[in-house]
Amino acid sequence: MAVYFFYGEEDYNIDLELEKMRSKLNPDFLSMCYQNLDGPDYQSLIQVLRTPPMMFGDSLFVINVRKYFLDKKDKESITLEDSELEDIDDALKNNPEGLDIVFVLKLPRGENKKPDSRRKLYKILSKYNPKEFSTFNTLYPKEICAWVKNCAKSKGLSIENDALELFVEQIGNNLRQFDNELEKLKLNAYPKNVVTKNMIEEICISNQDLFNITKCIMEADKSGALMELKKVLDKKHPLELLSAILTMLRQWIIVKSTSSIDEIKRKTGIFKEGRIYHLKEDLKNVSLHDLVKLKENLFDVEYRIKSGEVVDMISEVECAIIR
Repeated sequence: MAVYFFYGEEDYNIDLELEKMRSKLNPDFLSMCYQNLDGPDYQSLIQVLRTPPMMFGDSLFVINVRKYFLDKKDKESITLEDSELEDIDDALKNNPEGLDIVFVLKLPRGENKKPDSRRKLYKILSKYNPKEFSTFNTLYPKEICAWVKNCAKSKGLSIENDALELFVEQIGNNLRQFDNELEKLKLNAYPKNVVTKNMIEEICISNQDLFNITKCIMEADKSGALMELKKVLDKKHPLELLSAILTMLRQWIIVKSTSSIDEIKRKTGIFKEGRIYHLKEDLKNVSLHDLVKLKENLFDVEYRIKSGEVVDMISEVECAIIR
């Protein structure tokens, strides 16, 4: 079998690729032939890498390596000694037949980060089927539109052009959010299975909803922020809302910190200069530091929810919003 190294910002495409691999396993023995490990210590990791072939079919082990690439000062950071890295390299070279191992490094969206190529672990992993999963560049909205059309088609939907334009404008390049929203639109579009602009306006999280929440936060109106938050959470999953707010915050940070209109267009996918002008005006009295801090808080909550560390998701989101 083989070893893979998947990394990049587009975690949705990473998850799709992993699901394709997982679907090929024997469903009767899935609990034994599939493992997903989040930053295991050296002993646990080397034990997995040296797992002998199993009698009930191929196996797939997915290893999240984010903690190995954190700054050493980070409390979650895991440091591997040189001798341990040598053992890991040796185990990978002798990967047993019947075992696929996928190392996964999901990077923060919109920060244009790359794995630290100076790390010895990176040099080891990059020898084994590395594949970067980048987000769609918002400079080329046609690529995003084509992806959304194909995603809609896979669900038996067609989407009108004006609806598609509004859909992409509201969501940007967040593929997971597109997929989630299309699942809801599918129910609303039945039996014609055609998505219209009115459906997008009624069902999907609107820019105005997000603006109202974030504006209240920036004005230190905690009760107002929680009230606006509740309106959206009544119809949206907390992860959907977090994803949408993070997308908007990324755009705001770029608009706030960038003077070049062309650069703002390229980085945010906002092509209407009038909208950029009004955003700059709205953000005039908002601290860039506060925007960045809020983004960090929300990203942390999103990660912990996806990692299964959170019991009460709504409370966690509310705390992050008013922190």
